[in-house]
Amino acid sequence: MPALPNEYPEILSEFLNFESAIRRLSPLTVAEYGRDLQTFFRYLKRARKLTPDETPFNEIPITDVDANLLRTVTLGQLYDYLSFAARERPKFHRSPDSPLGDDDKALARKVASLRTFFKFLTVKRNYLDYNPAAELESPKIKKSLPRYLTIDEAHALLDAVDGQFRARDYCILVLFLNCGLRVSELAALNRSSIQEDTLRVRGKGNKERLLYLNDACIDAIEQYLPERLIPDSLKDKDALFVSRQRNRISVQNIKKLVEKHLMVAGLSGRGYSAHKLRHTAATLMYQNGVDIRTVQEFLGHENLSTTQIYTHLASDSIREAARANPLSDYVPRTDDTKEPDEDDDA
Repeated sequence: MPALPNEYPEILSEFLNFESAIRRLSPLTVAEYGRDLQTFFRYLKRARKLTPDETPFNEIPITDVDANLLRTVTLGQLYDYLSFAARERPKFHRSPDSPLGDDDKALARKVASLRTFFKFLTVKRNYLDYNPAAELESPKIKKSLPRYLTIDEAHALLDAVDGQFRARDYCILVLFLNCGLRVSELAALNRSSIQEDTLRVRGKGNKERLLYLNDACIDAIEQYLPERLIPDSLKDKDALFVSRQRNRISVQNIKKLVEKHLMVAGLSGRGYSAHKLRHTAATLMYQNGVDIRTVQEFLGHENLSTTQIYTHLASDSIREAARANPLSDYVPRTDDTKEPDEDDDA
């Protein structure tokens, strides 16, 4: 885990180290917890008049936050904080022109951060006798079906790959579409992750899963490895995918190269992205007869409920197939337009 920021108070660093070392949460999740709680501490100090009014919010010091202050927090104050985040916090914190107000997904993550933190203080460390976040409710997040490429679109994307790093980019896309990897998982792959026809993937919470490579993946890897650049850094010497600067390829660079090839293939502007290639792999597997629990294991989902969205996608496809039937818009004639049978009385 990377070093924690110096401006974090001791009680927050203790919590984040526990989440990283004991619960084995990913560095990204730990960093998100840290940012969420940093924002909460700043709000708390401002609400309690513990900092000068003229101090910019993002500069409010929090190193003095301790158990004594947190013992005074109530459930109502937690909801006040969430209301503040929904109204006044920049939606995109790194953009100076960002609209204000966290969306439901960001608020739900803040609720998860608060629940986990106060549970740690109460149950694991016994710093508090009362957990104010125990009954804290999370906003309902509207679930939408994930976008995915059709077979023809996937073929078009692969056929469009060209350029100086064609073998590398083609291999990346093939692994996305066949193995359903997260972007962070693909960036973290090493040469040693590949053993004959298997791929060892380290997912969320440092959990490992073993995937079997099909012929398309094996062929793409064999075509790429002779052209793989040798990393300059000893730290990255085993990296499978390497950038032109001879470093392990970053998550952002992977996203950019996927966007570039989507544009060349004429698929930009449709909501597709690197993460949508993971959805594509999962959807195509389920639609072609792979049972949902196998898809769950393949994707590295901890809960089956996360994977079950692909059953809805399959139902949606079946519905579209029904609508595509040429008889789907047939309207029966009414009695007024029906020609009389010969046996009917005239």
